[in-house]
Amino acid sequence: MSGRRLRIGFVMDPLPRIAIDKDTTFVFMLEAQARGHEIHYLDPRHLAILRGVPEALLQRVEVRRREGDHFTLGEARRAPVEELDVVFLRKDPPFDMAFFFDTHVASLIDERRTLVVNDPRGLREANEKLYALHFRDVIPDSLVASEPRRLKDFLAELGGEMIVKPLDGCGGAGIFHVHQRDRNLNSILEFATADGTRRVMAQRYVPEVRAGDKRIVLVDGEPMGAVLRVPSEEEHRSNLHVGGSARRAELTPRDLEICRAVAPRLRADGLVFVGLDVIGDWLTEVNVTSPTGVQEINALSGTRIERRMIDWVEERAARLDR
Repeated sequence: MSGRRLRIGFVMDPLPRIAIDKDTTFVFMLEAQARGHEIHYLDPRHLAILRGVPEALLQRVEVRRREGDHFTLGEARRAPVEELDVVFLRKDPPFDMAFFFDTHVASLIDERRTLVVNDPRGLREANEKLYALHFRDVIPDSLVASEPRRLKDFLAELGGEMIVKPLDGCGGAGIFHVHQRDRNLNSILEFATADGTRRVMAQRYVPEVRAGDKRIVLVDGEPMGAVLRVPSEEEHRSNLHVGGSARRAELTPRDLEICRAVAPRLRADGLVFVGLDVIGDWLTEVNVTSPTGVQEINALSGTRIERRMIDWVEERAARLDR
């Protein structure tokens, strides 16, 4: 452990549900614990604000890499969140209204006393589909619209093939690979846009997706490693939970160019731990809510990305006014 012992809290989904061989939050907890830090579980349902002060049910937790017996929780105690030195906001997507208000609770935490990762203001700003539009030079041709007619015109401009995805989706849900000659096209666009009342993102189809969708993990704007998620023959989506397979990936010069393009804004928005999705030469999404991929990258590349993350936390926590 570097410096003093920290009290680190994790706002996250229920501990019994996590997959210990895949979950990124779990390896952050293991690493922090191994360094002697005190770790706490915070159920987002119990976040509250009392007279302007954020509070939560704090539960000390011990974690271990033991299937079916991977955690022990201590007694719950209601207390101000600012008793903690560090809070990780790591609730899994979707970014729903409950999580939106969680970020507002977290925004009231005194940042001089408690470090919050990722910054709650940055989380509200960075819709994982729309945020990529800030980096026009490194994303595929894109359109955000709700009108099926406009989407069909864009499809024609692209040569008759594109991807359509919901702005609030996650894990590949609701993503369509559409073709101009598909007799289901009108039905798909009507469904995706809720008959023209809901915006979607349409993007040029990047055929390199058949070779894989690369997840690049960044800590404070610096690339830590990557994993290639390869779709199955039956799928156009490469997400691991819908059948994609994880393969080792190296960072190319274009990948590094993309990382350099996004890093300044990520830092400005307090988005410290981020997962970029890159297909071929193009950035398609910027994942900030609860990015995954660390355990897969570690297993395939022999890295320990969680060490870099906790190094960063220790260094920043040393600057707090406590």
